[in-house]
Amino acid sequence: MDENDMIDEEEYEFSRNYFLAKESGKSVKKSSAHKVSELNLADEQELRAEVSNIEPKHEKEIALLINSYKKLYNEWVFELRYGFGLLMYGFGSKKTLIEDFASTALTEYNVIVVNGYLQSINLKQVATAMAEVLWDQLKMQLRSASGGTSRDQQPFNSRSMDDLIAFLDEPHKTENECLVCLVIHNIDGPGLRDSDTQHLLARIAACSHVRIVASIDHVNAPLLWDKKMVHVQFNWCWHHVPTFAPYKIEGVFHPLILAHGGTSQSVKTASIVLQSLTPNAQSVFKVLAEHQLAHPDEEGMPIDVLFTSCRELFLVSSLVTLNSHLTEFKDHELVKVRRHSEGQDCLHIPLSKDALEKLVQEMNH
Repeated sequence: MDENDMIDEEEYEFSRNYFLAKESGKSVKKSSAHKVSELNLADEQELRAEVSNIEPKHEKEIALLINSYKKLYNEWVFELRYGFGLLMYGFGSKKTLIEDFASTALTEYNVIVVNGYLQSINLKQVATAMAEVLWDQLKMQLRSASGGTSRDQQPFNSRSMDDLIAFLDEPHKTENECLVCLVIHNIDGPGLRDSDTQHLLARIAACSHVRIVASIDHVNAPLLWDKKMVHVQFNWCWHHVPTFAPYKIEGVFHPLILAHGGTSQSVKTASIVLQSLTPNAQSVFKVLAEHQLAHPDEEGMPIDVLFTSCRELFLVSSLVTLNSHLTEFKDHELVKVRRHSEGQDCLHIPLSKDALEKLVQEMNH
């Protein structure tokens, strides 16, 4: 068989296989009646357990990669000092890397951390915390300079967002520059990615006493910002820092694809969130949970009843303190507010009875 015959034979086989594949595809398409809803999905808790058992690979190479980033810490601090914002992007969770950078290289700064991977974030609380930290810095410098006491300051939690931003941006007569660093894990997270929130974050980042370090993971994250936000307000300095680290903490708050959640997963998620709160807040939540279990037919626990119970247990001294705990619960979606049939606001934990019982048992141990 000569060369031309071989070419003709190859072309014939290719054409034949092509049309056979086409016909086969059509027949499958016509006869298939399967639906995604008919898939036998794995339980989310079991799936997460299996994922956690996957052995890590290329550990030495990844360790060398992380060490190479650590050599850039001084450069990153230099960029922050000169008014740039640091934006970390690349494959893998950057939470551990950024926290290591903050704890080792930003010791001269006061650092406020925002977990953008949560479902909802209260930016007013973030701005209030930043203003309080800045005011503490200013008081220390003013006292050391004058040798006396500094003037009193209006409580920041009673101020508007515009007033808080104005305070973070106004010039202060101090010997050393006072700066507050805002660290945002996943600035493109579900609780932060709407337009109004991003514009508010940009205004905070543009304040003279604020520096920002953030990470992104969504492929369309840059579409969140316009030209002014990127180059003037955030003033991003982009750093490609792939870590290849699993999104263990960030992934807890999002359901896995092709898995159905169960009671155990709801309890695990709520337990992780509660562990991040203060012991007093956990105790307040426990009072609410036990009341809901004891009164399953009620629409919820009235706020004044919760306040009375918590005050008797010496958990809160005022309604303001209780409301601060409730704000945290609502931000983390641990508690929902329901309107009682009589028009009174009641608190309800959005968990099934079985899930709530398991959660209370975990809190007792």
